[in-house]
Amino acid sequence: MLFSLAMMVLCGMILSGTMQKLKLPGLLGMLLTGIVLGPYALNLIAPELLNVSADLRQIALIVILTRAGLALDIKDLKKVGRPAILMCFIPASFEIAATTIFAPMFFPISHLEAAIMGTVLGAVSPAVIVPKMLKLMEHGYGREKSIPQLIMAGASVDDIYVIVLFTSFMGMYEGSSFNAISLIKIPVSIMTGLLVGILLGLVLVKLFQNIHMRDTVKILIILSTAFLLVSLETAIKAYVPMSGLLAVMALGGTILKKYDILAKRLSGKFSKIWVAAELMLFILVGATVDISYAATAGFAAVALIFIALLIRICGVFFCLAKTPISAKERLFCAIAYLPKATVQAAIGGLPLAAGVAAGNTILTVAVLAILITAPVGAIGVDATYKRLLAKSNSHTKAHAAGKR
Repeated sequence: MLFSLAMMVLCGMILSGTMQKLKLPGLLGMLLTGIVLGPYALNLIAPELLNVSADLRQIALIVILTRAGLALDIKDLKKVGRPAILMCFIPASFEIAATTIFAPMFFPISHLEAAIMGTVLGAVSPAVIVPKMLKLMEHGYGREKSIPQLIMAGASVDDIYVIVLFTSFMGMYEGSSFNAISLIKIPVSIMTGLLVGILLGLVLVKLFQNIHMRDTVKILIILSTAFLLVSLETAIKAYVPMSGLLAVMALGGTILKKYDILAKRLSGKFSKIWVAAELMLFILVGATVDISYAATAGFAAVALIFIALLIRICGVFFCLAKTPISAKERLFCAIAYLPKATVQAAIGGLPLAAGVAAGNTILTVAVLAILITAPVGAIGVDATYKRLLAKSNSHTKAHAAGKR
């Protein structure tokens, strides 16, 4: 296992650095590292690591969402208003509907199987998007209209919506009828996650204000609490739906609201932890990609992905209609809503494992979606944010002064 870890870190850093030299996102190099070292190519990642791959990916996701919470000011989201809510489910709904309609034209599958495929494809990847939005916030891009905050919040909630629909459609396939009551789980899950996260955030703020401890200890306490929140989601889901990841963001946001000096200090430390967590996350996502599936998919799968993405972009423009957000800024939001990675890696293989007839096709399209959209979306954000978003000079100056 030590050899595997060494190879993953060294190769991941080398390929990430190479991609950055080529003006491409470093995460593309990490994904390639996982694909090459993974079980479907050189098979140099130890089985022990692959067995806990899902847990390690979840830990990395918790790290970046905690950091996002520590930077996500509730006042900014209130300023955005209606579009922040619509972005949580409209773009994904457009993409799911498009896949349900068009997939049976490209593959010999039923509309229900196409709907399952749509839910697998529908989620945007917070692991790709959140770090990039944090970077834009730090440099003051899109700050005036809270565009990075809008995208971060939407990307986090959109996953809950898509996974609830995925579970419902899988239930229909396995013989039970579509249970409309299950859709109530979406707002309940969001509200419960927010409430629990805020309450625990208030408890931690009181603890940190009354007991002196090093920032490193505070980070360990926050991370442990975040792990408990995600575990709590699994423990109580049979009784009360709750979004653990949204609770993690709410926890960080509460600390920022009530103890902003500490939140800004800890955010800097979390950005250092993210260096290692990012490597693990994207290398292990890459290791789930079976390129032999991708090779057999052909033109049909690629065409379907691009059609669904175009419809998704229409969904983003629909959410932002009649808002102060300009046409250029709307285009940026559409680009930022393209990348897929973590959810597709997590649930792409479940239909095949459950015996869905089109399971192989669904997994193949999910794999291709990661390979196409993660780099395209990441490159698109990096290449366009300076041209499409306005920069807040006052924020930049304040940030520079804070660093001094």
